[in-house]
Amino acid sequence: MKQKIIFVLSLLFGLMFINAGLNKFFNYMPVPDNLPEKMVKVGQAFMEIGWLMPLVGFIEVLGGLLFIIPKTRALGAIVIFPIVVGILLTHILIEPSGLPIALVLLAINLWVIFENRAKYLPMIK
Repeated sequence: MKQKIIFVLSLLFGLMFINAGLNKFFNYMPVPDNLPEKMVKVGQAFMEIGWLMPLVGFIEVLGGLLFIIPKTRALGAIVIFPIVVGILLTHILIEPSGLPIALVLLAINLWVIFENRAKYLPMIK
């Protein structure tokens, strides 16, 4: 049962990041009109650095794909972790309304990292 729950959460988590990453390349989701001014400034700054958004988009797509596949889920969890931390910090510091979703994403990511902890041990020995 636990494996089925992890699979479903991983599938949804991965698809969400794949969607977010592809949006950075194809801009098919409209930007909300009611974004706080700080968020708009941050977005403009990221767009000014021409390589940053494609890099984040690529990492989101790659991490999402790796996260979905059970054999590569441990690697996907590590690849996507910095993105999740960035989402969490953004919602803590700039836009607290999205904090519950950011905490759910962090919890899913940490759960998958915890479940795969044996795979990480060789890296720290």
